[in-house]
Amino acid sequence: MAREQGLAQVTLRDVAARVGMKAPSLYSHVDSKNAIYDAMFAQAWTECLERMLTLDEPRPEDARGTVRMYARAYFDFCVSDLARFQLMNQRTIPGFEPSPEAYAPAVLVLDGLRQRLAEIGITDQEDIDLYVALVGGMADAQLANDPGGDRWARLFDRAVDMYLHDVGIPTGVPVTTTQEDTPP
Repeated sequence: MAREQGLAQVTLRDVAARVGMKAPSLYSHVDSKNAIYDAMFAQAWTECLERMLTLDEPRPEDARGTVRMYARAYFDFCVSDLARFQLMNQRTIPGFEPSPEAYAPAVLVLDGLRQRLAEIGITDQEDIDLYVALVGGMADAQLANDPGGDRWARLFDRAVDMYLHDVGIPTGVPVTTTQEDTPP
């Protein structure tokens, strides 16, 4: 429904109709519409975490290739589903804040990013924040301005390379830890 009508257009009445029950009966299964968003948020970040974990074998041996691979995987994950991207990365739903349980997979994804960036010497919080803004911003630009196209996707590796140049990661730098040492 969120993909068809938009994330903010989801109503409990429509959800109930979609699953074949009346709206009041739905309350025996969920507390509120925000509870549905919470479950969707948890599912989205769990899927993202699982996607990131699939990238651990095989991994490029150079730092730039590794960062580009993870950045591209997240970008592609985001642009493949607008409603999911909005729920994960924007505050589209007024008053919705994910529960700690739903937020936990997002924390694991960010922890894994920090670990992977630390492997190549990027540990400064501002540099990590810039990476997050760059990758998320490129996904947002793709979805907002060329949905289904590749305008920003074509520029993606170039943007990541500019970031890596700015933080001082030259071409050919090997990744310093083993894959077994890397968390999600």
